[in-house]
Amino acid sequence: MSQPILMTVDDDPAVSRSVARDLRRRYGKDYRVIRADSGPDALDALREIKLRGDAVAAILADYRMPQMDGIAFLEKAMDLFPHARRALLTAYADTDAAIQAINVVDVDHYLLKPWDPPEEKLYPVIDALVETWKAVGDKPVEEVKLLGHKYSSPSFHMRDFLARNAVPYRWYSVDEDEGKRLLQAAEATEADIPVVVTPDGTVLKNPSGSEIADAVGLSTRPAQEFYDLVVIGGGPAGLGAAVYGASEGLRTVLVEKKATGGQAGTSSRIENYLGFPDGVSGAQLTDRARRQAQKFGAEVLTARDVVGLEARGSSRVITFGDGSEIAAHSVILASGVNYRALDAEGVAELTGRGVYYGSAATEAPECKGEHVYIVGGANSAGQAAVFFAKHASDVTILVRGASLEASMSHYLIEQIAGIGNIHVRTHTTVKQVHGDGHLERLTLCENGVTETVETGHLFIFIGAAPRTDWLGDAIHRDEHGFVCTGPDLRSAGQRPAGWPLDRDPYYLESSIPGVFVAGDVRSQSVKRVASAVGEGAMAVTLVHRYLEEQ
Repeated sequence: MSQPILMTVDDDPAVSRSVARDLRRRYGKDYRVIRADSGPDALDALREIKLRGDAVAAILADYRMPQMDGIAFLEKAMDLFPHARRALLTAYADTDAAIQAINVVDVDHYLLKPWDPPEEKLYPVIDALVETWKAVGDKPVEEVKLLGHKYSSPSFHMRDFLARNAVPYRWYSVDEDEGKRLLQAAEATEADIPVVVTPDGTVLKNPSGSEIADAVGLSTRPAQEFYDLVVIGGGPAGLGAAVYGASEGLRTVLVEKKATGGQAGTSSRIENYLGFPDGVSGAQLTDRARRQAQKFGAEVLTARDVVGLEARGSSRVITFGDGSEIAAHSVILASGVNYRALDAEGVAELTGRGVYYGSAATEAPECKGEHVYIVGGANSAGQAAVFFAKHASDVTILVRGASLEASMSHYLIEQIAGIGNIHVRTHTTVKQVHGDGHLERLTLCENGVTETVETGHLFIFIGAAPRTDWLGDAIHRDEHGFVCTGPDLRSAGQRPAGWPLDRDPYYLESSIPGVFVAGDVRSQSVKRVASAVGEGAMAVTLVHRYLEEQ
């Protein structure tokens, strides 16, 4: 097999020769270095390479090139070699282009010219690109086969689980011929769905989350029994805590019940997060954060349900749903919130069968040409409306209040106003949902007047309930179930009952010393992605302070 290729594209001959020379000096033994003077020439070369069956490990492209700039070139190159790692060469004045490249083509790195000495400024970047490519490579993607009903709640939840954990899968409806053939080959019946067939041919009938996680290679078992830090919850706050904890040398494990990202991970587009002027999907942002945490050595456990937390001497012990335990010096609670249930007749029966909580992006193809309804007036509802407007014929946002202004960001309101197939109905609630096995109609009430409308898709975003039912009485919570921390724990100038230390709780510390809280689950928190990430990082700083006392 021929050597994998490192390609460099730059219209400046001197720079092109310099890049190729530096690359050959370091990587010439194991890689073939190819250079091109323009984007079109580089694409021609990539097409020939594709036809020959050779592999491309990394592509370095200059931003400012005539005919086709580096971002446009990399976008086209991705179609030919999607697994090749990508770097943009920029001048100091082009840092905005680097940010654009991150958003448009998910560029891995950008290099500022000049990069002398290459040992410090070039080779570490290329080393990272090559290591990532080796991990992913150009191996064919092995897909999981998922067999189920279109209008089956367990089938929907399994699709959602696989998608949010970035597991490649192919969906087969058992109502279609190929699905029926696969179901028969798996020696299963419709009573067994959803049925999962792994690439090695293993058949799982109606598997649990942990069973499917084990089967597709997700980590579910801790490597150790004792850690410096356990982070509970894989949303932005938990991922932020895991990144900072692991990067600062703490033995860190993150435990997530379903998939990293939390509610933010289901967002189709986050446009007010610092550093992403063109927006970034929640899945993309949180996947990068997960990979970043693992790069620093954090373990990430998926499909593990935490059911207990207690202090045993200086240890903080976590109990899982299967009865097993892990212990740590400290804990950060970042378990986030769930969408509140919609109080309307028929919702419970049709959830997962046309009625969904959150954006349920896996349903987007099914919405083509349909009229979609969204309940809620906050940013998550607005982001979902913008997303589904690209697929559905019409999207209607149902708002109980008088307008969106009280709960939605101004930029998002303006964006919605400019999209012709999005409509907003105020003073409107859902009274009942109807359907035989799947959603078919809604009964709406607007200013006391009821109306029935036809739809097969209802997405609900109506506020948040904290995931704290599993916590014992030792963790103080407010009347809504959110965890109290720091100054909020003091009552009449007194520390919380049972507090054993001769100091007040730290700002993000709960009523159990060494147990900190970050993100939406914390009482009085700001419900924003950026603030959650910041609290996760701040909690790690307080963990260090706590550990110094032990």
